[in-house]
Amino acid sequence: MDVSGSEEEVEQQKQSTEKTKAQPGKRKRITEKTVEVKKKKKNDQKEFIIPQNKETEDEKSTKPKKKRKKKKTITDVLATSEPKPGSPADLQNLVALYFSDKRSVIEQEELKLQGSCFLSSNDLTHSLSSYLKQVCPKWAKVQKQHTEKSSVVLLIVCSSALRTIELIKQLTTFKGEAKAVKLFAKHIKIEEQVKLLQKGVTHIGVGTPARISALIEKEGLNLQALRYLILDWNWRDQKLRRMVDIPEVKLDLMKLLESGILNNCKKEKVKIGLF
Repeated sequence: MDVSGSEEEVEQQKQSTEKTKAQPGKRKRITEKTVEVKKKKKNDQKEFIIPQNKETEDEKSTKPKKKRKKKKTITDVLATSEPKPGSPADLQNLVALYFSDKRSVIEQEELKLQGSCFLSSNDLTHSLSSYLKQVCPKWAKVQKQHTEKSSVVLLIVCSSALRTIELIKQLTTFKGEAKAVKLFAKHIKIEEQVKLLQKGVTHIGVGTPARISALIEKEGLNLQALRYLILDWNWRDQKLRRMVDIPEVKLDLMKLLESGILNNCKKEKVKIGLF
């Protein structure tokens, strides 16, 4: 038996075993390197990807913005158009629209006022005194016949306290010896107005629909002697709004008309004028 030949075989086996042991480490290093390369490639791709269908900040800033159409206000409309004087049809339409969802069809028919319920309307050429002289030509006689307390013969309805004071000043050349009282809420308690109306005979009441309605509800003011209801229809405030263009005032006016004035108009006890 050849001893040297067997030793060579043993040595070859050792070398092959060592190579086999060393190979996993190599593979591991190769695998790690491969993963790192792949990660690097992915990161590079992410960095250089340009999103499609997206505007850059510069494009957004230079692109003109679409302007929204601004809704026209009453002021805008009236500033570019000639104001038209109010007519009985305007009030009729307003009343019909307000009660359209509050009354039955039959009740709505009953609310319709005939042409005889209205005084002639202001054509925008009159002052308050000249208008009242036209629609109440027998005022001197009417005021002398009025002797009832807590009631007025002539009621002028407007939108605000300031407008009330202005209208009372304009009454000077019309009212004569008649007594006029301001009926609004600003700085005046309702109890004071009730006492004032009960104290003596008042011929003319000028005020806002909200306070007048409140006085009627508290029985501080009754409608028994009322013959003329004048609505400050055509006057416009700084924003060019009429009394009926202001939602809260319009609502108060409808409540006032509903409180008994419309019924008295149908009975021809009261006539309505649009100043």
